Amino acid sequence: MGKLKAFFSKKDQKKYEKGLANTKKSFLSKLGSALIGKTKIDEDLLDELENILIQSDVGVATTIKIIDALEARTAKEKYLGNDEVMRMMQEEIMELLVSPTADQQEDHKKDLKYKPHVVMVVGVNGVGKTTTVGKLAYHYKSCGKKVMLGAADTFRAGAIDQLQIWADRVNVPLVRQEMGSDPASVAFETLESAKSQEVDIVFIDTAGRLHNKINLMNELSKVKRVMDKIIPEAPHEVLLVLDGSTGQNAFEQAKQFTAATEVTSLAITKLDGTAKGGVLLGISDQFQIPVKYIGVGEGTEDLQLFNKRNFIQTLFN
Repeated sequence: MGKLKAFFSKKDQKKYEKGLANTKKSFLSKLGSALIGKTKIDEDLLDELENILIQSDVGVATTIKIIDALEARTAKEKYLGNDEVMRMMQEEIMELLVSPTADQQEDHKKDLKYKPHVVMVVGVNGVGKTTTVGKLAYHYKSCGKKVMLGAADTFRAGAIDQLQIWADRVNVPLVRQEMGSDPASVAFETLESAKSQEVDIVFIDTAGRLHNKINLMNELSKVKRVMDKIIPEAPHEVLLVLDGSTGQNAFEQAKQFTAATEVTSLAITKLDGTAKGGVLLGISDQFQIPVKYIGVGEGTEDLQLFNKRNFIQTLFN
């Protein structure tokens, strides 16, 4: 892995743990209470564990997978200590979290597979989508990459100006048009500029309107078709940004966007403000999409590369 991973990895582990403190406290305290005085794995304990997972917004389908796996593993040996139950839960959760493919990890390396590497960022308004684009621009620029932004969210008042603020702060170019412009036109202009300026990575910020799924699907499909004409196979990544504090609403948003376009990775924001970080596990499992970034605070450096082993160890330790 190259400079980007090193950059993200040098973050203070205490900051990471602080960001997940609400989820950890809620999850571990409930888990500990369920295990107090238990000397065997029985139906009552499995029911309690099921309730804890559901209350953590893991989701019913993923919760059932975990409980069924625990039940199968303990069918022969029901007398297990608390540490063994905890270890088994960690292993089952680890198994369910989707890992990125080699291609999805490619842009963490020193040399990008594509130049420019094009990322289309999708998500509803209010989840931190534009802020996530700005933070990613900051991280890649800090790693020596030549970054460009495209303001294709032309429907929301202030979206273009918000992205302009980030572009100015990070000192990267932004391609923008007037509010109400065709998003595909913005994407076209951005990629033409990126090619001519030999940019390394491009982030295209898109509108997040869910009031009409057909319109959303048509709009995102049009943007993708236009980008592919300028740079074959673009976008190389479709990053869906979800607000981890919205719980089940995040599941519904994931459902809508995965139906509208081919989402390749997830960024789960605002995990520091919720006790239901289990939504990350449920969405990754149910939609079979890897989590790539998590937001554990307001600061620019609080957007971190997701490491599933780190995440699980932080929750259980």
